[in-house]
Amino acid sequence: MAEDLFSIQERIQALREELHAHNDRYYRLNAPIISDREFDLLLKELEQLELQYPQFADPNSPTQRVGGSVAKNFDTVPHVFPMFSLSNTYSEEELEAWEERLRKQMDEPVSYLCELKYDGAAVNLLYEKGVLVRATTRGDGQQGDVITENIRTIRSLPLVLRGDGWPDRFEMRGEVIMYRDGFEQLNKDRIEAGYEPFANPRNSAAGTLKLQDSAMVAQRPLDCFMYGMVGDDVPFDSAFDAMEAARSWGFQFPPYETVAHSLSKVFQFLQKWDRDRHSLNFEIDGAVIKVNELAAQKRLGFTAKSPRWAMAYKFKAEEAFTRLKEVVYQVGRTGAVTPVAVLDPVLISGTTVQRASLHNADQIERLHLHLGDRVSVEKGGEIIPKITGVDVTQRSPDASPIQFPTECPECHSPLHRMEGEAQHYCINSMACPPQIKGKIAHFASRKAMDIEGLGQETIDLLFEAGLVRNLTDIYELKKEELMQLDRWADRSAQNLLDGIQGSKQQPFERVLYALGIRYVGETVAKRLARGYPSIHSLRSATLENLIELDDIGERIAQSVVAFFKQPDQLHQILELEKFGLKMESVAQESLQNGPLSGLTFVVSGVFQEYSRDGIKKAVEEAGGRVVGSISGSVNYLLAGDKMGPAKRVKAEKLGIQIVDESQFISMLGK
Repeated sequence: MAEDLFSIQERIQALREELHAHNDRYYRLNAPIISDREFDLLLKELEQLELQYPQFADPNSPTQRVGGSVAKNFDTVPHVFPMFSLSNTYSEEELEAWEERLRKQMDEPVSYLCELKYDGAAVNLLYEKGVLVRATTRGDGQQGDVITENIRTIRSLPLVLRGDGWPDRFEMRGEVIMYRDGFEQLNKDRIEAGYEPFANPRNSAAGTLKLQDSAMVAQRPLDCFMYGMVGDDVPFDSAFDAMEAARSWGFQFPPYETVAHSLSKVFQFLQKWDRDRHSLNFEIDGAVIKVNELAAQKRLGFTAKSPRWAMAYKFKAEEAFTRLKEVVYQVGRTGAVTPVAVLDPVLISGTTVQRASLHNADQIERLHLHLGDRVSVEKGGEIIPKITGVDVTQRSPDASPIQFPTECPECHSPLHRMEGEAQHYCINSMACPPQIKGKIAHFASRKAMDIEGLGQETIDLLFEAGLVRNLTDIYELKKEELMQLDRWADRSAQNLLDGIQGSKQQPFERVLYALGIRYVGETVAKRLARGYPSIHSLRSATLENLIELDDIGERIAQSVVAFFKQPDQLHQILELEKFGLKMESVAQESLQNGPLSGLTFVVSGVFQEYSRDGIKKAVEEAGGRVVGSISGSVNYLLAGDKMGPAKRVKAEKLGIQIVDESQFISMLGK
């Protein structure tokens, strides 16, 4: 019996390997060697064996390509390596300036890997020992939603790698796209079935990945193009070499990339694809230019949001003409007043545009807009519609010019324009309805306090009923008050109260982000919370203290200082603290007792045992603080290989102790 089971297991494994190979030849290489009928017979045999012998089940079996599992929700997990966004440019001059910045940081010449920028949904694929173990969306760059079952349905994607030479554990970065012809057929089928058509291939791909039924995902015309590999032990010298190896393992890279040894060759690549992009059967919105050498990438490192060694070049957007019907003014949670143009509907890049941002009063003045004007509209970055010009020859003689308001359109308080800024603000932050509701919506959002049930519709209802007028009111809601609202019952009221109670468990950095301090997004909130692990220590920080923190610029620092000078905000923080919100990092006590407690470091260069971000994290986890520049308040310069000489000279001049990686490890007590 054991021998029979062994032979059955061998047959199942042989079928899987054969079907994986045929899948690769058919979907990636476009070179099948058996007929569809022969493939189907092999697949049917495997399905029957797996059904009969469930002890040999494998989530990466070719039979799982058809989907079938249903997910009620998607777990959120951290990426092993952050998924940074790219800095964008629209001009060759900015690329030249980028290269000049690279030259100042690099002693040796570098080459550039030029790739198309696929317009789809970014995904992160984790492989261990050659097998796909998890797929996630990009999310916020630090964590994403698990979509493994849906990703397995994409037939061009290897579930088990071919060949050899891959790292034991690594992540592949890619873009899930929908082909133009597949998208058109999908919309044709939807219209015939009586459904609304989808807007564009990018949104369709992203929406499909979040469908709960993987069998439905399997029916959609998705594909996945790869663009990068990350890991602790990627065994290659260049991004191009890594890409070629990944191709041999079964990953799909469209054959349009090139290695350029000068910026003039980069420009040739950009000009070709700006001209030829519409000949492709998939959407692109530009190109990506990367430093090809991986050692150089490591030395250049990252800013808070983007790699310094890569740049996205966006092609000029498509535009069309339409009529300006009116201008309305929206007030955001920060009090910023944004003019929005209401337009006659016009089709641009496959979507119908009816509204476009006018950004600020300067934009209206520059365009010299009048009601009824015939205006040119484009989708900036082919995403956000904006007005770029006016055909004054079509203007009616009695057309009225657009006048930016002098008072808030919502609460009628005077508008203020801060020195050096283009935006007008309503400073009635504690009483202006859209600001209050916007702050509450931000506070309750998934990436902040994540209060389930407190969406925009509920916030509007609570505000109109006078139950919530600030953040602290959320924690004073009573069930009997909620049950008096229209269509609210015991269960809906209790669910909201449970969500509010659960929000008290969110960590300090999430609370800090939820407070809505201007310019403090998720990444900056985490950075501030590491540097100042309690709300009271952050409140006491000076402008100079904050600027010393890595990745915190003067604008952010000024905003944080200004926030804590407002009595209303301080009162609100104290009240939220009384309700049990975490105003201190859980790691505060261990940080205070860490081996590097009270010490300030500048980190520079390349390290053997740590990545650049990893060694900064090690400093902070041991109670130390990392700042970006040498000053008298710095205790140590942590120097790696290829550190610039300027930092060393300045540190020696100020008498700052310089330590290498091995000395640092000794300081940690390891």
